[in-house]
Amino acid sequence: MSDTATKPNISMSSSAAKQINVIMAKQAGNKFLRVAVNGGGCSGFQYAFDFADAPNEDDLILELDGAKILIDEISQEFLKDSEIDYVQELIGSAFKIHNPNAKAACGCGTSFSL
Repeated sequence: MSDTATKPNISMSSSAAKQINVIMAKQAGNKFLRVAVNGGGCSGFQYAFDFADAPNEDDLILELDGAKILIDEISQEFLKDSEIDYVQELIGSAFKIHNPNAKAACGCGTSFSL
C-alpha cells in the first residue's frame, strides 16, 4: 500500500516479535512471517501463517524489534484494529490474533466469523 493514510491499524506484540525472531533464525532464506485470512474453517474464515522471503507489492509490512510480518491487501481489511500476539498457555503456545471485528470464533482460535 503506497498511501500511508489508508493503512489499517494492525499491530504486533513484543511477545510475537520475540518468537518470530527465534523462528526466523532457524529458517534458511525466509525473512518474513506472512499472516493471511482465508475462507474456510469452522467459523467461516481462518488465519493462515506462512513464511516468505520477500514482500509482494500490496503487502503491509509490520516491523518490531527486527521481526517482520507481511499481510496482503485483502487480509488487511479482515485484520483491521487487530493485534498479532504470541501466547504461552497451559495447553501450549501459539500465535494468536486479537481481532475486535470477529463476532464468533472456534475453540482452536484459528477460525472466526464477522
